Amino acid sequence: MKVSPKDISTIVILSKNKQSTRTIQVRTHHLARLKYYALGLLGVLTLLIGSIVLLQKRSRQQEAEKQLLLTQIISLKGQIPIALKKEGEKNSAQSYIQAIEGKLKNINDYLRKRGLKGFSTKSVGGDGTADAKLTDKEVYMAYNDYLTHLVNSVAFTPMGYPRISSMTSSFGFRSDPFNSAHAEFHPGIDFKGERGDVAKCTANGRVVSAGWNGGYGNCVRVAHSNGFETLYGHLSRITVRVGQQLAVGDKVGEVGSTGRSTGAHLHYEVRKDGKPVNPVKFLTVNN
Repeated sequence: MKVSPKDISTIVILSKNKQSTRTIQVRTHHLARLKYYALGLLGVLTLLIGSIVLLQKRSRQQEAEKQLLLTQIISLKGQIPIALKKEGEKNSAQSYIQAIEGKLKNINDYLRKRGLKGFSTKSVGGDGTADAKLTDKEVYMAYNDYLTHLVNSVAFTPMGYPRISSMTSSFGFRSDPFNSAHAEFHPGIDFKGERGDVAKCTANGRVVSAGWNGGYGNCVRVAHSNGFETLYGHLSRITVRVGQQLAVGDKVGEVGSTGRSTGAHLHYEVRKDGKPVNPVKFLTVNN
């Protein structure tokens, strides 16, 4: 197709000393569309900024929810010595026990919303028959031991994000990224990332596997004391070793694209008794 001279615009670029020039020829219709290109770029930047703000807000919300849960547990433990001082007051024991049981119910509600089994309170006096044989002090001490167990159980339950970013693939059946004509079961969720981004542990536990794992590529598996296990796949670098004890937030490795992967991202799984469960249920308390 022949281009007429009027369809071409010439842009002259002057050097700083104005002693030399360069010219660039651009089709005129591109210049006419320049404002649309600029608006498109502005739209993309706005979308990126909005996504960053949303992720930061979600991160703050998740942290606040976790703090709320732990604060309630700590508050319960703090009530016990106060109640012990009032052991001689009429009906004080029963009123404090009821308050503790009410807060334990709230904590259980939080956990059930996240797809977790709630904590039983029968062992600390749910039916009242066993309590009749115990002094108030013994009942309070039983609750104190139970709350210590509860704190530990929460610590060893996967909570939150292994990295704060958008999800690129969800749990369940999906189109095979290597062959769109076939479907496959995806046992976890994928988080967007760049090579070298940090991947963090989501619960206290022990590293049971750290190395190459077939399609997962470089992979880390962490076992937790309550039957849960988390898996971090396609890592470019592993920073932990088998047998190492980890706490919430510890680095397990760096995002990559090793194994059966089409690009840099973090594959994250939560398993209960060896079976994969939807990790989305564990990202925030209110799920």
